[in-house]
Amino acid sequence: MNYISTRKNKERVSFKEAVINGLSNNKGLYIPEDIPQLPSSFYENIETFNDHEIAFEVLKPFVKDSLSDQQLRQIISETLSFPMPVVEVQENLFALELFHGPTQAFKDVGARFMSRVLSHFYSNKKENLIVLVATSGDTGSAVANGFYNVPGVTVKILFPKGKVTPYQEYQMTSLGGNIDAIEVDGTFDDCQKLVKEAFNDDELISQVSISTANSINVARLLPQMLYYFFAYKQLKGQLRGKKLIVSVPSGNLGNITAGLMAQKMGLPIFHFVAALNANDTFLTYLNTGTYEEKLSVPTYANAMDVGNPSNIERIIHLFRDDPKPINETISAHSFSNEQLLQEIKQCYRDNDYLLDPHGAIGKLALSQHLNENTVGIFLGTAHPQKFSEVIQKAIPSYSVESIKSDMCNKKIIKNSFNDLKQIILCTAKPH
Repeated sequence: MNYISTRKNKERVSFKEAVINGLSNNKGLYIPEDIPQLPSSFYENIETFNDHEIAFEVLKPFVKDSLSDQQLRQIISETLSFPMPVVEVQENLFALELFHGPTQAFKDVGARFMSRVLSHFYSNKKENLIVLVATSGDTGSAVANGFYNVPGVTVKILFPKGKVTPYQEYQMTSLGGNIDAIEVDGTFDDCQKLVKEAFNDDELISQVSISTANSINVARLLPQMLYYFFAYKQLKGQLRGKKLIVSVPSGNLGNITAGLMAQKMGLPIFHFVAALNANDTFLTYLNTGTYEEKLSVPTYANAMDVGNPSNIERIIHLFRDDPKPINETISAHSFSNEQLLQEIKQCYRDNDYLLDPHGAIGKLALSQHLNENTVGIFLGTAHPQKFSEVIQKAIPSYSVESIKSDMCNKKIIKNSFNDLKQIILCTAKPH
């Protein structure tokens, strides 16, 4: 399996090289040159396989040139150590709960997989690897936990000042050790830009080994395909000839990109819905066929506050730069803070099911597409308790957990690449 750039060039690299490089040599995102098809018998009998067996069959074609079967099975075993249940919310509408991992967010799977892959690839190297990651909230928590005390790796997590919840900030800043949380005076897009600037700085990359743990890295992206296979396995008996529609709360578009790759492997998903907040760059692209990045705006669903989603490059590449099949495969809807609060309140009242802000938008978007011939599932990407303050706005009686105030393990910088560069150079010392 070769990996190529979303920006046309002649580069062909292995999975290992793609993971370590992070970005291609022309600063595009890596994507598999071909998406392999799994045999129809796999889908016909999927309910007879356990989750680890499914994960092995799905991921092996993408990594077999860089990981042995035994190594892949071990990484899967360490990654998939918590349940991901499908829960019925109302008739023909289900939630895939991806928040039962250590940081209560869907990104635990990708972060744990990537940390173990990188640790394996760097096990015989003398230099320390610097992993850079920009976060709007949950990515930072998951990466911090997934990489904590991983030998040979130091993680720099950039998060926007005042735009993550206290719970998310606590999860990022309370570990210390090989985890550096860096508060940036800017937005998530500013944080993501700083990470990309690091990869573009020839002086920096000549002195240190750096990679990234955002969904721009294929080792974060690939395991996210597994959600969709696990969901189909659990829902297969409910379909009875009906079509499956999946709604994905979307920010940087990594999760929906992984879903599209799963679909191209043959997974029978009829249609995707990109559920968006006020940061609706992707909706504008679907409506116009032209991509124009926007400044991000803060919302109650902060993990989706992305004005310039990196993974749109991968989506465009998957569909050969043709907006028509993209529109046939994906719909998008945008919702306001007021609408998500109303949905949290109504769903709790009518279904006794508590949504987090992102799940509320996912459910709202999914509801636009359900009829008697469809079954719908939305991704529950984070536990509601991570957004207690927002939940309480919708449900005043909801009990808000107090968060520990010891958040001293963070650095504070301006929106300045030079500031970030100095932090990287000061800590990038060989063992």
